[in-house]
Amino acid sequence: MAANLEKIVEELSALSVLEAAELVKALEAKWGVSAAAPVAAAAAGPAAAAEPDEEQTEFDVIIKDAGPKKIETIKVIRQLTSLGLGEAKTMAETAGGKVLTGVGKEAALEAKKKLEEAGAVIEVA
Repeated sequence: MAANLEKIVEELSALSVLEAAELVKALEAKWGVSAAAPVAAAAAGPAAAAEPDEEQTEFDVIIKDAGPKKIETIKVIRQLTSLGLGEAKTMAETAGGKVLTGVGKEAALEAKKKLEEAGAVIEVA
């Protein structure tokens, strides 16, 4: 059996590039497979695996709802930002308003904790 494989290897080595391409097409048609599919899957694999390694470093603190104690929420917003009373009130009343943008993870979680203690519904993104 090994002698037959060596003979096949020698014969394939003698093929020109054009003949080798024709051989691939003929084998694909005969066996009902594609030689390109495994190459594409292998190329996509490492790229997809590299994406999760990147960790988010900047976060936004977004208010979804001021909650039942809107005045407390407004006070916390004023503590966290440099907004005036009217601006903080508007932010508390606006769902999807960004209280903080581009802050570190610890600062975002601390702000979320304070706002939730005041009764607000917060999202960190």
